[in-house]
Amino acid sequence: MNDPYREWLRSQLAAEMGVREAEQVIESAVVRRGWPAIRPLGSRDVVAVLQDVYTIFRSNMGDARADRWLEGATTALASFAESTPSPAPPSTGTIAPAPGPVRWGRRAHDLPLLLARAHTEIAARSLEGIRANPDLKNLERAAEWDVQATQAEVRRWETEELLGNLRAEHARIEVADQVRSARAQREVLRLTVEEVEGEARAGRKVGPQLAHNKLMLSQTAAFLDAFSPLIDETVAEDDPETPSVSLETSRFALAVPMHPNVLRARHQLNYAEWQAGDANDARVQGARTALVQAEQEAAAQMENTLGAARAHQAAFQQMLHRYRDAKLGEEQLRRSGADALTLSRHAFDAEQARLAARVQAHRLTEALRLLSALTGDAD
Repeated sequence: MNDPYREWLRSQLAAEMGVREAEQVIESAVVRRGWPAIRPLGSRDVVAVLQDVYTIFRSNMGDARADRWLEGATTALASFAESTPSPAPPSTGTIAPAPGPVRWGRRAHDLPLLLARAHTEIAARSLEGIRANPDLKNLERAAEWDVQATQAEVRRWETEELLGNLRAEHARIEVADQVRSARAQREVLRLTVEEVEGEARAGRKVGPQLAHNKLMLSQTAAFLDAFSPLIDETVAEDDPETPSVSLETSRFALAVPMHPNVLRARHQLNYAEWQAGDANDARVQGARTALVQAEQEAAAQMENTLGAARAHQAAFQQMLHRYRDAKLGEEQLRRSGADALTLSRHAFDAEQARLAARVQAHRLTEALRLLSALTGDAD
């Protein structure tokens, strides 16, 4: 059985833990996830096993050494994936019939995923047809890249659907946080209006200040009247948090060779090589150029997404620190007997920092989900 990714994984793990232990880890991962025992492993399967081993190494070696190992293994896997398509297991029996016509009238954003799934099915049938014809044997490798490219395209659109649902959930939580913040702001404004009204009764000229605070109080009250009945505030009860993850570029090296556009360009190169039979043919040279361009664009996308994730991670830590400082300051003032207005201002500052931290945490999570879809890291 042709199983190049399993062999690669076995050799990588054997260097660290020995051949017997490496095989046991792989078999354990296969059993735990319910994968068919005889199915060849693909790049995404290898990523899952690497995550299992990383967890073991963190316990045995410590975080720093385990991190270095995972980064090196991921970079090596990315290099291997550039030259080796994930094997498409052979199917038994006759080639599946063509899929039925797409039912129209669906939502427009459903159609790209339907189309991608249809392309995957067609590519798989085409591969089986090539395998069944000895005259097309040399085309099999190109067809395997085609299958992998269509599968990556399906993941791309499935990720878009997942991110859409995730963003909607994040929006609900963020609006609930805004309601919490507005309640704190209303309390600050209410107490401020009372204080300024006292100054006005004492003869001080505070008319503009009083009018401005009353206006802000009425606007805040209007916001709460509109949104409070619509929002389940319990979704924002927990403090914001983010996954603990290293954002080193090497950890996401697979995002380039596994990018749908790169896989498609690699398929086109293999097809051109089969068609031309000459590496110097203009069609082959053009396909090579297209592959390099696709790799550069995928690398730029990865770096942009990683850059955004790092910025969100840094901003989250800053806002979380500000939130905790504000909560601590509020508690200290409460113990010292501070007045209600001072306490409410600290509470409002804490809620604002909490909301800002939540937004950064959500944007970081979304960026990581996008990177995970490309690298195949599903754990």
